[in-house]
Amino acid sequence: MTPDKWVRTWKERSPEVPLDLVQVSAAEAADTVRERTADAVLLRFPADRTGLHAIPLYTETTVVVTPKDHFVTAADEVSTDDLADEIVFHPLDDTLDWEQPPGRPAIERPATTAAAVKLVAAGVGVLVVPQSLARLHHRRDVTYRPVTDVPQSRVALSWLEGETTDLMEQFIGIVRGRTVNSSRGRSPAPAPAKHERSDGKKAAARKSTGGKRQSGSGAPQGGKRGKPRRS
Repeated sequence: MTPDKWVRTWKERSPEVPLDLVQVSAAEAADTVRERTADAVLLRFPADRTGLHAIPLYTETTVVVTPKDHFVTAADEVSTDDLADEIVFHPLDDTLDWEQPPGRPAIERPATTAAAVKLVAAGVGVLVVPQSLARLHHRRDVTYRPVTDVPQSRVALSWLEGETTDLMEQFIGIVRGRTVNSSRGRSPAPAPAKHERSDGKKAAARKSTGGKRQSGSGAPQGGKRGKPRRS
């Protein structure tokens, strides 16, 4: 996703209304908008959508995070069979909807994805996560490869039910890539109010609006398929 691009487009179209990006964890995203800390969030499914609107944006590639010298790095992508003998961490803030995580479970589940990545770097095991989380927690001593037969994370733009305002519609239009000339990608102009001038002619007055919007909360890597070989 490209939230920085959304902010730039918003500033071009509505410079009088500030738009701030707020970073939150996947687990906190829904409550952030319910508590009105933010007006909209990027929500990862599965998630509790009670009281929220949500429009799907994309489905993200799932990857396995490993040490750089791990045998799976010899392939462009791997399967769960390739991870069958590996300790695979399943952190408490995991965002994938598993029936059964692959590999062998760790003795204890790491509290966070960040903590799990540190354990991967120490050579204790591997971690399966959405690609954007692998990028977020990237370290020079770890890398990742796509996994072909595991759940994928769906991402949606979400906001409170009953609060689909003109400004929210405008933001939805930007997120969906609508142009400024699209009637659904911008706030409708208010009807001009007519006033009599002293010379008997009509004058138009437009009402301007203010406010503040906040927004909180990969594509698959190409390449040939190949089976990793253990060294």
